[in-house]
Amino acid sequence: MAMNSYTVALLVFFINVSLSWGADEGLGASFIFGDSLVDAGNNNYLSTLSKANIPPNGIDFAANSGNPTGRYTNGRTIGDIVGEELGIPNYAVPFLAPNATGKAILYGVNYASGGGGILNQTGRIFVNRLSMDIQIDYYNITRKQFDKLLGPSKARDYITKKSIFSITRLYKLDARKFVIGNVGPIGCIPYQKTINQLTQNQCVELANKLALQYNGRLKDLLAELNDNLPEATFVHANVYDLVMEVITNYAKYGFVSASKACCGNGGQFQGIIPCGPTSSMCSDRSKYVFWDPYHPSEAANLIIAKRLLDGGTKYISPMNLRQLRDL
Repeated sequence: MAMNSYTVALLVFFINVSLSWGADEGLGASFIFGDSLVDAGNNNYLSTLSKANIPPNGIDFAANSGNPTGRYTNGRTIGDIVGEELGIPNYAVPFLAPNATGKAILYGVNYASGGGGILNQTGRIFVNRLSMDIQIDYYNITRKQFDKLLGPSKARDYITKKSIFSITRLYKLDARKFVIGNVGPIGCIPYQKTINQLTQNQCVELANKLALQYNGRLKDLLAELNDNLPEATFVHANVYDLVMEVITNYAKYGFVSASKACCGNGGQFQGIIPCGPTSSMCSDRSKYVFWDPYHPSEAANLIIAKRLLDGGTKYISPMNLRQLRDL
């Protein structure tokens, strides 16, 4: 298999969601970092090959009347759903959007970018994207804007006591509550199954093995960070087992397929060509785990988000997101 195939797949399951609540202001906010799983439109403002601001993406996104917003799914992302469930009144505005200024940022900012990754070189195939370093640099700009909006003392209290973040460098920018998602079963997405000519119940073993190796080291790192960073809490989101549970037992969750993309073209699982205006699309989008060759549907995102919010320690430990918020 070509290395680019693994690169693309690795991006798909890179999840980082940052949440913040501002009870003193009577508002709630979310700060979201990551890739196309949680991009809400930043790539709309980049000259990049990775874009989702074309139909039928967003067809079930009610807040924009079913029109595309730049989200790589048919409806809401995991970040959108988590924010809604925790009472945040507005979706986080994309950092690169013209309206990401003034009091609008008090509801939150989304820095995620399709094609972005932990390593700066990740996603070079797409030409332009926001790497994790750039996303954190952008958060640093937002952090200074909070000082101007709320005053330095109140802004620091807002960040340290009412925020959940996903990147450890943010500790130096006053973040204290973190949720870190591991890598999901990247060998099971429709793209991988199609190009490797697998059957419905097969996954690419090497890709999943690499993910598990990374995940084991990540879990050890989070334990070390909990021990060594004063006043910080690191929560581990076991995305791999959670997504694998949905894929393996898809019928239990009301799905008819966990192998075929609802929207796409090419091969047995419609996993070659990304979703676009000329793509084939399933008749019932709520019955498919995958929206396109790479990304979960809104229905799958709902299941994942709710487990992260209220689930037990098998999937989110040592506490869930609702408990982390209330610390």
